[in-house]
This record gives sequence, C-alpha cells and structure tokens, in this order.
Amino acid sequence: MNSPAIRRSLALHGPVRRKPLDLLRQWADLVGPDTSPEEPVERLEAGFAELLGTPAALFFPSGTMAQQVALRVHAERRGRWTFAGHPYLHLDNWELQGYNAVHGLRFHPAGDRHELLSTADVAAIGEPLAAVVWELPQRDLGGLLPEWAQLCEQVELARSRGAAAHLDGGRIFEAQPFYDRPHAEIAGLFDTVYVSLYKGLQGTRGAVLAGDEATMAEAAVWRRRLGGAIPDAWPLALGALVGLDRLVPRMAEFRDHAVAIAAALNADGTVRVFPDPPQTPLFHVHVPAPKAAVERVGEEMIAEHGTQMFLRVRSSPDPSRCAFEVTVGENAMEFDPKEVVELVRQLVKRARA
Repeated sequence: MNSPAIRRSLALHGPVRRKPLDLLRQWADLVGPDTSPEEPVERLEAGFAELLGTPAALFFPSGTMAQQVALRVHAERRGRWTFAGHPYLHLDNWELQGYNAVHGLRFHPAGDRHELLSTADVAAIGEPLAAVVWELPQRDLGGLLPEWAQLCEQVELARSRGAAAHLDGGRIFEAQPFYDRPHAEIAGLFDTVYVSLYKGLQGTRGAVLAGDEATMAEAAVWRRRLGGAIPDAWPLALGALVGLDRLVPRMAEFRDHAVAIAAALNADGTVRVFPDPPQTPLFHVHVPAPKAAVERVGEEMIAEHGTQMFLRVRSSPDPSRCAFEVTVGENAMEFDPKEVVELVRQLVKRARA
C-alpha cells in the first residue's frame, strides 16, 4: 500500500527534494564523458580543505564513522580514552554509543543538558581527556550556539589541559551566518572538523573529516579498517558538490526566513518557538498538545493536502505538551510565515479536540 503523497514539507529531510530522478539531473551537470570515478571525491576533498582552511580533508561514507575515527586518533595519540561534550551530544544520543562498542572510548557529559556548555562546565571536568567535542549548533537545544568569545575561551581551556578540540560541524554551514566569520576561521579553532554531506548540503549520504595531514593519514587507516574506503563513492560526492555550489551561499537567506516564521508563530501565541529569535535556520516549535495526538494530525494533514509539518515529534516531561523541529532550507522557502501560522493553528486545534 502506497504512503500518502508529500507535496510540501517543513522538514529539511522530507522526500520532496530527494527524488532520485531530480538528483540525477543535478549531478549530470558536474560530470562529463571523461570524468573518472575518482574525480568527484577528489574534488570534494580538495574543495572542503580549501573552504575550511585545513591542509587535508577525507571523505567518509557516514558521519558516525568519521567522528568515531577522529576521536580514536586523538585518544591513541594521548593515551587517554575519555572525551567530553554536552549531555545532548549527537554521537552519544543518536548513535548507540558506537564510540564505546567499537573503540572502547568513554563519554564524559559536561554541564546541564538544557543549557549550552559553559567554560565553567569545561573547567569542572576532573579527568584527563583525549578530546572535547563541540556540536555547532546544538540541535537538541533548538540550534543554539555559544558566543564566539565563549567558544574560543572553552577551546583554549581544553587545549591547555592536553585535550584535542573536535567540531561536530554537521551543520557548520547553518552556524556560519550567526558568527559572520569565514568557514575557515570557525574550523580553525579545532584540531579536527566533521561536516555532514546530507544535512544543509542536502546530499544523499556521507561526510568529510578535515584536519592536518598527519591526522588525516591516521584517519585514512581507520577508515580502511572499518570498511569506509569504498570504491565508486562518486554519487555521494556529486550530491555534496551540488549543495556546496547551490545551497551554502543561501544559508543567511534560510536563517532570515526561519526568523520570520518564528516571529509570526510567537506573535500568534498558539505555540511557542525557541530560540527566539532563531540563531540558525533551525528552531523548535513547542506545542500545547499531546505527542500522539500531534503525530496523528500530522499524518492526516499529509493525507488531506500533502503538507508535511515535521519528521518527528519530541516528547515532553509534561504529557500534555510536545515539540517538533523546523529546519529552513529550500524546502521551506515557499511557505509564507502567515501560512505556517494557519497550518500550526489547525494542527493544534485538531490535536486538542
């Protein structure tokens, strides 16, 4: 039985803009009769190294693998097997603690899970660390980002204690307009930087790990050991190259549209948006209705008019409330803020009926 057709989506990873035929047409513009299978990956790695200002960059088939490898290299160099980060760190919450199961690494959560990591939180870590990981932006906090001076202070403190600084930059392109600094300056704070190829870039899959040449050489060994040195990775590279050319220059535009949608929703008062205003194209919509009811109405709205409001609904300690994420890219630019307000009103009214 076929699922209801989704024609428009407020979810960045909704299926509307990921149709295989459309993607293949975009990729075709980047290759010619003489393009070798290796060339797109080589172009991707060189392009990321230049954009991030690093001596080298290495393609990985997944971000999970890339980040585990970075932490493994930092741990072996220092003889320390613990890394620290925010309690909502993505590679701890969403990847089944693969860092421990595969590499024997330990995670030290630092600070309050409902607030950004602070310098005092880093200072309070008592054990020697292989690395400290910063996720920019902090997705599970609604896309929050630390101020630049605070971030620099935290990185300097971690390094002074012998730890490496690693950036979970899966959404570094979404974070850049907030800092209003070149990508290379942001990446330059860190020893290693992971970037997703399928989040803001809207590729199919894959990741890039960037850093100095010696670190990337060690990472390449672990990539091979873990089965990540795949041949014919050119389709994954082409998808990311399209995004680099077409989407990265629009990130400030996407952020501004997110701010406009969030302002309209908060002014209406039916729901509450956080952060207010959004610091990135990502924000959370807090809904005064139970999770199961919102999920049900969301499916009904897809069936009725093909509009997808969210990918996933987040539960709340208060069972009468829940939240969902909105990430503005090309997916949401066609939504006028007033229209989003009306859609959310319908969602809440029906979920509370």
